[in-house]
Amino acid sequence: MNRRLFLSTAAVAIVGAGVATYFIGRKADTPSSGAGASAGAQSGQAAGAQPSAADLLAMSLPDVAGQTQALSQWRGKPMVINFWATWCAPCVREMPELEALSKKYPGVQLVGIGVDNVDNIRKFQEKVVVSYPLLVMGMSAIDTLRQLGNPSGGLPFTLVLNADGSISEKILGEIDPAKLDASIARVVA
Repeated sequence: MNRRLFLSTAAVAIVGAGVATYFIGRKADTPSSGAGASAGAQSGQAAGAQPSAADLLAMSLPDVAGQTQALSQWRGKPMVINFWATWCAPCVREMPELEALSKKYPGVQLVGIGVDNVDNIRKFQEKVVVSYPLLVMGMSAIDTLRQLGNPSGGLPFTLVLNADGSISEKILGEIDPAKLDASIARVVA
C-alpha cells in the first residue's frame, strides 16, 4: 500500500511540475494584452521584444508541384504568412478571406504554409482555388510555430511581416478579416 501511495504522489508531483513549467513558459511567451483564441496577437512591440522571422524567411519549401520555393524571394515586401492544414476547419473557413485580401493588396505577398502532406494539399487545391502560393512544411511546422511565439503550435497561425522581415503582428486562431485588413494597411503605409 505504501508503494502505491508513493508512486501516486510521485506521479502527481511530476505532472504538477510539468503544468507549472508550461504555464511559467507560457506567461513569458504570451502577450499581456490578450487571452483566448487571439492570445497570440501582437503588434507595435519594440524590435528587440519580438522573435525574429529571419529563420523562417531563410527556409526553402516545396510547393504542391514539388518545386522548391525560397521564402527569401519575397524579401523586401510586406508579407502575410498563414500556417494552415486541410483538416483544420477554421483554416479552411478563412481561406476565401485571405484570397480576397491578397487581391486587395497586390504589393503584399501572401503565402500559405501547409502543416500537412503534399497529396492532401494538392487535392484540397483542386477544390478551393487560391492565387497565392501554397507551400508544404508538414508536421515539422509545429516546432517552427512554437519558435515564432505560438506555444501550443495551434492552427491557424498568421504572421504579418513588415517589408524588412520583422514581425508586425501574430494571430493565433481564425483571422478577423477587418482586423487583418487594417494590419496589412499599416505595413504598406
